[in-house]
Amino acid sequence: MPIVAPSLLASNFLKLEEECRMLNNSDADWFHLDVMDGRFVPNISYGQMIIEFMRTTTKKPFDVHLMIVEPEKYAEEFKKAGADHLIVHYEVCPNLHRNIQQIKSLDMKAGVAINPHTPVSLLTDVLQDIDTVCMMSVNPGYGAQKFIPHTLSKIRELRKLIDNWNLPVLIEVDGGVTLQNAKDIVAAGADVLVAGNTVFQSKNPAATISELRSIEVAKTL
Repeated sequence: MPIVAPSLLASNFLKLEEECRMLNNSDADWFHLDVMDGRFVPNISYGQMIIEFMRTTTKKPFDVHLMIVEPEKYAEEFKKAGADHLIVHYEVCPNLHRNIQQIKSLDMKAGVAINPHTPVSLLTDVLQDIDTVCMMSVNPGYGAQKFIPHTLSKIRELRKLIDNWNLPVLIEVDGGVTLQNAKDIVAAGADVLVAGNTVFQSKNPAATISELRSIEVAKTL
């Protein structure tokens, strides 16, 4: 069964506490929190203060995805706000290993995200040092985009690399995840499904989360 991490970016911010409590009482495993700065991606979302308020609603892990430049300047603040996992983008970290070391030193799990155009092979030198690879299956910045089909090949490639090296690294897929394609995504090798609109636009979000979490398939390479 995959880990399900609903993305709060798609939630109703006028009812944020209600949305958080729904997730807390659902089968959701993690809260996925997208932080955007309007520089790395063409959108601005929310920051540490909102995450700190959300933290009061649940003890479930906070999977914080930084779509920002210079993430090292804010890592400690996000830890204080309640982040359990901190994901930085390969594309904005010229000293990526140093970023990973910083996250680990703050007692958070370290993740690296890669955009649709970024090859999996570029992660080989840091794969043994991280906990999660966040595979972007849309171009980052906005929700409600369609899943890029080539992502399935990238997931298979990364799954093979992780398994060959016997690493405990999770593959997280973020963008365009639906009830229709989730089974193929998990079959390709994904461990974590990030779902925004699929969950929060559902007539029964908790039931949708349960349906995603119940997927069982044999992973294929």
